[in-house]
Order: sequence, then C-alpha cells, then structure tokens
Amino acid sequence: MAQGTVKAFDAKTRTGSLLLDDGTELPLGADVFDRSGLLVLRFGQRVRFNLAGAGEQAHVASIDLVTMSR
Repeated sequence: MAQGTVKAFDAKTRTGSLLLDDGTELPLGADVFDRSGLLVLRFGQRVRFNLAGAGEQAHVASIDLVTMSR
C-alpha cells in the first residue's frame, strides 16, 4: 500500500484529494468511502491506499488511516 496525506475533503460530497509522498495529487471519489467505511477525513491525516489503473488513469481504489504507534 502506498501512503500519502489528505490535502482536501468535503464531508457533504464525500470527495477530496490526496497528496502522495512524491508530490502527485490524486482525487478521491465518494465510491472510495463507500468501500472503506470511512466517514470523514481531515486535512493533514496520513492514509494508506491502493491504486488501480496506471499513469493518468490511476485512481484510489481503497483507503485506510495510518495509525501512529509509540
């Protein structure tokens, strides 16, 4: 699974975007949240995700929060 940071999230439309560690930005659609069970994301949260497709067709297929351990 790749990791990135939540750049934007709109709880009303359940859409947003992720900023990958390499600087690439990917959109998030409501369907990703339907599959993940997540209800809300916050700016700056670290997430793990799986990509489907390649190149410009790449999109987030699943997403999960990264939990911080001590």
